[in-house]
Amino acid sequence: MDAHNPLLNLKHISYHYPGGKTVLDQLNFSLLRGDRIGLVAPNGSGKTTLLHVIMGLLKATSGTIEIFGKPRKQEKDFSEVRRRIGLLFQDADDQLFSPTVIEDVAFGPLNLGKSKQEALDISRQTLDFLGLHDFEDRITYKLSGGEKRLVSLATVLAMQPEVLLLDEPSNALDSAMKARLIRILQKLDLSYILISHEFDLLSQTTDQFYTMGNGKIFKDEHEHVHIHQHAHLVGKQPHRHI
Repeated sequence: MDAHNPLLNLKHISYHYPGGKTVLDQLNFSLLRGDRIGLVAPNGSGKTTLLHVIMGLLKATSGTIEIFGKPRKQEKDFSEVRRRIGLLFQDADDQLFSPTVIEDVAFGPLNLGKSKQEALDISRQTLDFLGLHDFEDRITYKLSGGEKRLVSLATVLAMQPEVLLLDEPSNALDSAMKARLIRILQKLDLSYILISHEFDLLSQTTDQFYTMGNGKIFKDEHEHVHIHQHAHLVGKQPHRHI
């Protein structure tokens, strides 16, 4: 797909929660193959709502949605979308529900019609890719917050999606796991939208920055200089931050 055939094409999308304010207001957005978009905006600006509208989990009040070249209007239209686009929820507990890690990761491939052995093979390959090869028999609810986050990503990647929608993927990750996540994303040959408030993560994993305001999404092409205050030991010694 090229610029004339985007993977996602949203035109004049509006959405408001029942009895609530308008969250998306005549929003226009396209995602092309190869795009790695970072989305950073204030809480409540509509970032998560946008991802849920793309997946058909929320129905737009107005506007048109084309995904993989086809209009998506009814619930049945989004069945294919959910097979081909992987959504990582903001809260890992919304994604994990099976007793063991391997059962959770294999659920998606089984649901796509893979045999039990095929699903297990895919799941093990995915866990290995994420550096979680020894997690297969771990009890899901006993995992730490960061471990749950990576296992949630495994459940998404095991479905072998063409596009990823990542909602705050570094939530609950310590610095070591965050570094692992960055390496994982850098190795993926996928188009994705990544929501995060962490500029270090975005700068290493995305090549375009977007933001949201007044119900719309727009490209942020300006360089912003930030002054950070910090304190640590030996702070009087000459040093720099990279």
